This record gives sequence, structure tokens and C-alpha cells, in this order.
Amino acid sequence: MRVLGFMTGTSLDAIDMAILETDGERITGFGAAGETAMPEDLRVLALEAIAAGRAWKRGEPEPNLFHHLSEEIATAHHRAATAFLKAQGLGWSDIDLIGFHGQTVMHEAPRKNASGDGVPGRTRQLGDGQLLARLTGRPVAFDFRTADVAAGGQGAPLAPIYHVARAQASGLSPPLAVLNIGGVANITVIDKDGRVQAFDTGPGNGLIDQWVERHDLGRFDAEGALAASGRIDPDALAELMRHPFFEAIGPKSLDRYDFALAPVEGLSPADGAATLAAFTAEAVALGLRQTGVAPAAVIVCGGGRRNLQILRELGLRTRRPMITAERAGWRGDAIEAEAFAYLAARTLKGLPISFPGTTGVGMPMTGGVVVEP
Repeated sequence: MRVLGFMTGTSLDAIDMAILETDGERITGFGAAGETAMPEDLRVLALEAIAAGRAWKRGEPEPNLFHHLSEEIATAHHRAATAFLKAQGLGWSDIDLIGFHGQTVMHEAPRKNASGDGVPGRTRQLGDGQLLARLTGRPVAFDFRTADVAAGGQGAPLAPIYHVARAQASGLSPPLAVLNIGGVANITVIDKDGRVQAFDTGPGNGLIDQWVERHDLGRFDAEGALAASGRIDPDALAELMRHPFFEAIGPKSLDRYDFALAPVEGLSPADGAATLAAFTAEAVALGLRQTGVAPAAVIVCGGGRRNLQILRELGLRTRRPMITAERAGWRGDAIEAEAFAYLAARTLKGLPISFPGTTGVGMPMTGGVVVEP
């Protein structure tokens, strides 16, 4: 099948698109990939929905804004992809299936309450799959996380099964790790016997973006230049690493807003950025140690691969070679869009998309919903 995958991350910067040729197991071809900047009015609306999602208490009706934003997200994806396909000399009739992740507005990992009882997780990705199917005339696979969470899983990360397939398509041999640095960072580790462990390691770019915006220095630290000009505050870094998230081993997951900037308050903009870049890297290093696997290399994907200070800190703290996606022959900006194209194909065929070693679910789980036009 020729599948178009979409991804919009918590950075709210772009709608990523990628075409993948796959049967849900093998990858037989890579089509075009691209991105469209997130429309500013949609970004503002998404930020409002994220704030509403953080305030949404269990048992209460979901915020009214969610329904409207779901429609707006579907419409924006249709508009972006129609222009993208036209630029490639393609039309919607050339696409067999769409993988539509939607916009995450809240994610709560499963946890234990004060009595020691399990409290299931909650996750919400907004995007009207049925509307997108109607607009495009193509079947749409979406809502990939809900079934896993309902079965006791973390609902994240979901890309690991694609990372395995992508590594195989590249002829890469384990032990190997794939690190995605988005708003949150997550890692997939494949040992020499092919066993897979995956989990969120900690913050990716999210805290740094918040820090830079707070100081009116843009929306992100371009190439890590601000962090490179500062000094790491060891006390602040140690306080950041005392977060209870790091006491647990994987599988585990995070929301972009699970960490706060309080430990770096009072630092200069440069020192705060340097400390937060080191925090991202130290959390990854801890995660790698927890897997017990020493990968021959770490392939770095996501926007964070462009933060040179994060890459420097990763090399120092993991003592593993860091290979950017492009050096591995991968499309660094398209990996997650490709992943959801791949997951869409697996969903259509009833193949599992989450596993005990990746989300902590009890058994391999199918997931996602497929709707026809």
C-alpha cells in the first residue's frame, strides 16, 4: 500500500507528512516527505486545548473546545496534504490509506494511588478521523493510543516497531538504539538478539523551548547556540534529576508538562539553557544504563538532533557514538510521520502496534481505528 502518514508533535511547529510503501511488515519504498508550518491560529487554539486538558479532572465531561479543535485539525491536515500531494504530482486517488496521529493535548501515565491501587492512564489526541476521511475520500487510521491505555499500557511510545522495521530496511545490525528528541525524548533499544525495550527517557526540547520563550528569545534554541554559551549549574541539574520519574524503569511515559522549570529559575538565560540541555542528555544516559544494553550507535531523530549542545552532552554522558538520522540515511524530520503511516498499515491488517517491552501492556496489542470515507 501507499500510505500517507501525519504527525504533529507537542512543539506545535508543523504538520509533518510522509509517504511510505508498506504492507505493515516490510517497507518496500519511501515516497515524498514534507511539512507545513502549523497555522498560528491553530497553534493558539491548541495551546488553549492543552491548558484545558491539564485542568480536565477525571470523571468530568471533556472540555468543549476539544470537539471544535478536532475538526480544525482535520481540516488543516487536509489542506496541508492537498498542497503537498499536488507539489509531488500526486492526488488523493494515489493514496491507499492515511495514518493520522492527531494533536496530543494531554497524557497521563498509569500510576499507583495512595492505597497502592493501580490508576489507569489517560491520553487524548485530537483530530476528527471521520471528517478527514470524508474530505480526502480515503480510509483513515487514527486514535492509535486509546486501546493500549485501556488495556493498562502507557500508550507511548508507539514508534518502536517502526524503528525496528526502519533499521532492518537499512541493513543495520543490533545492538542499536534510536533516540527521538521531540518535546519529550524517547528511546528504542534493540539488543543483539533482537529484543526491544522502549520508553520515554525524560524531557526533549520541551523545557528548553519554554525557557527560551519565557526570556523572549524565540521559540527554540537554534542549534543549541544559547546553551553552548552558558555553563551547567550542577546543583540545578542534580535537583532536576531527583524527579521521581527517574526512579522507575521502563516502560514508562511522560507528558511534555510533567517537568517544571523551577530548578533553573534565577539562572541566566544561557546557563539555564545549558543546564536544561545537559538534563535532556543525562536523562537519556540514565535510560540507556537502565536497559543494560550497550548499543554500537545511537541514531538521533526529531528536532532535537539539530541542537548541537544536546548532541555534545549526549556523547559525553552516554559514551556512545551519536549518529544523526541523515548520516544513517534516514529522513530525520519524517521518522514519526513515516511511523504513523506504518502503524496505519498494521492497524488495517490487525497487526499489533504496542508490546510489553514498549508500553508495558500485558500482551502485544492491536490498536487504532479505521474509518472509511
